[in-house]
Amino acid sequence: MIRRFGATVAAIAVVLGLTTMPAAAVPAVKVVHTEKVQAGPYTILVGFSVWPIRAQQSLDFTFLPDGGIADKHGTLTRIEPNGDVLESKLSRHPRARDKWGLDIEALRAEGNWTFRFAVDGPQGQGVGELKNLAVLKQPGPPMSLSWAIGALPFFLFIAAVVLAWRRTSRTKPVLTS
Repeated sequence: MIRRFGATVAAIAVVLGLTTMPAAAVPAVKVVHTEKVQAGPYTILVGFSVWPIRAQQSLDFTFLPDGGIADKHGTLTRIEPNGDVLESKLSRHPRARDKWGLDIEALRAEGNWTFRFAVDGPQGQGVGELKNLAVLKQPGPPMSLSWAIGALPFFLFIAAVVLAWRRTSRTKPVLTS
């Protein structure tokens, strides 16, 4: 009976150890640049994991209002250079749980973006904007050229399969006696 109990406790410890190790292995967000936004009574510290920002480049964004996020909620509105709007609820960053944020997010177009924060908390409501957030040109070659180069081995493979199929499927002459 004691052996079963010991084995059960050991099994639970192993399962807990294996399931918590991947979460502990994920690195925290490293903020390399910050901007301050005044949203009514709240000052929001906006953090970026990459600076300067380039289009189509994935990075982490963190948003930390004064006093933390525990008693606040709000929305983030991203306004693209062409005027398109994307609104989302401010939610905890998966790797920086004490902040709001966007995890591995890429801004899809170069130009000046605007981030509008609407925060509701114990001091009331507030709206603030981070304007003229410069997003530079996408790094590397154009996307169409990258896809063409990346798809080249696939098309060469298809050509090789078709060539091999044509060589082996030729009809052989029927021998008659």
